[in-house]
Amino acid sequence: MHRYKNLGGDSGVLAYDIDAGQIIVQFRNGDRYLYTEDSAGAANVAKMQELAIAGRGLSGFISQHVHDRYERKVNSGRLY
Repeated sequence: MHRYKNLGGDSGVLAYDIDAGQIIVQFRNGDRYLYTEDSAGAANVAKMQELAIAGRGLSGFISQHVHDRYERKVNSGRLY
């Protein structure tokens, strides 16, 4: 997992992991969710990957566009 830069200073995202066609997002409460092209759409996953690398806007994008369109919840627990 890579620590999210949180350039906006108030993100709910703590960390992320990117692989081809998917992203795992860890939120501040420790919950981790896997978003895939099948569950959230290819364009949305690509945008989430872009925002994760940039360190800004990921939490807002998830809230507005993909919210519960995750493939599955990944085992809980803090990695960071």
